[in-house]
Amino acid sequence: MKPILEINNISKKFRINHELQPYLSLRDKLSHVFRKRTSIEEFWALKDVSFNVMPGDTIGIIGKNGAGKSTLLKILSRITPPTNGQIKSRGRIASLLEVGTGFHPELSGRENVFLNGSILGMKRFEIKKQFDAIVDFAGVEKFIDTPLKHYSSGMQLRLAFAVAAFLENEILIIDEVLAVGDAEFQKKCMGKMDEVSKSGRTILFVSHQLGSISVLCKTGIFLNNGIIVNHSVIQETIQQYLEYPKAGDVASEYQREISQYSNKELAIKSVVFTDNVYKPKRDFFHSEDVNVTFNFSGKNLAAYTLLVCVLNTLKTPVFSAESKITGDHLTLKINRDFLTQGAYTLRIRIHILNVKTVDYIDDDYHFNIIDTSSDFIVYNNINYFYGSVIGNYKWSE
Repeated sequence: MKPILEINNISKKFRINHELQPYLSLRDKLSHVFRKRTSIEEFWALKDVSFNVMPGDTIGIIGKNGAGKSTLLKILSRITPPTNGQIKSRGRIASLLEVGTGFHPELSGRENVFLNGSILGMKRFEIKKQFDAIVDFAGVEKFIDTPLKHYSSGMQLRLAFAVAAFLENEILIIDEVLAVGDAEFQKKCMGKMDEVSKSGRTILFVSHQLGSISVLCKTGIFLNNGIIVNHSVIQETIQQYLEYPKAGDVASEYQREISQYSNKELAIKSVVFTDNVYKPKRDFFHSEDVNVTFNFSGKNLAAYTLLVCVLNTLKTPVFSAESKITGDHLTLKINRDFLTQGAYTLRIRIHILNVKTVDYIDDDYHFNIIDTSSDFIVYNNINYFYGSVIGNYKWSE
């Protein structure tokens, strides 16, 4: 079987112009019009990227911001040409890279469905066959004959995704654009993408939601500075991404400015997240313990209590932990297989119970739990919210 996509040594170069005198007045600009000097910097967004995509593959593309992910998708979607290299495609491509791409604001929603479908290479009878399903999924039936310029960005996004997902192109390419939708819509989209992948169509998906990628995608590509660092099964790709050195990344250690604690009788000096071998990190798998070390500055330590509350993305308290302060630091261990996938923040207090609070940090200092293999994430609906903790319970008959 031949690959449905062959990407051979793709590179993309951009030119960045730097004016040596960028803040001139209009008079200065006119007088220097013939003497204006600029320096040109070459920036390679992609460097010799090569991989094959087989029919039915679901590939997750991950990497930090600026790694080249969106540039790669735009090249595959033929929005921008590569500087070097060649792409062979053996199927029609539907892409959703930006809200409203391929839509015309003066046309109605109905007209835009047919316009966008034609741009994606679909025949009119194919669009008509799926039209009702597209409108129903997007939830815009009431406004389908209204000009698109009157749609909210969320309505445009729902309609754009429905067109890309329901029209039967062999290849579906989706960027992080789905992150702008609400939680209910994201759940619908992930469920539809799961359905599309099981139907045998090919999906390339860029997202920072690693848990969703791990469930939807079979293989992964990790891009860094325009170069493929890893291309393997999705769990290995995610693992390498999380462990890959990040220059200047100190997010696992939060240092407060001296002015925030030096004039207090007792205060939090810093907060550090580590794993069980005391390696600093902010992203943890659900099967890893999370160690949070609090370092203090001040005197009369034994008189005070540390209260820590962990909150989920909705700012709802998940659980709290309290301890007497007996030294210049304390470590809270959050046991593995306790927190479910998501982002969490800390609410911290140093106080004398029922007397006074001497220092506090509100809803800050965050860490992430990544779930790639628990029963909940594997067997439940993708992106389904099933709570913030895995309960300690037993069933009986």
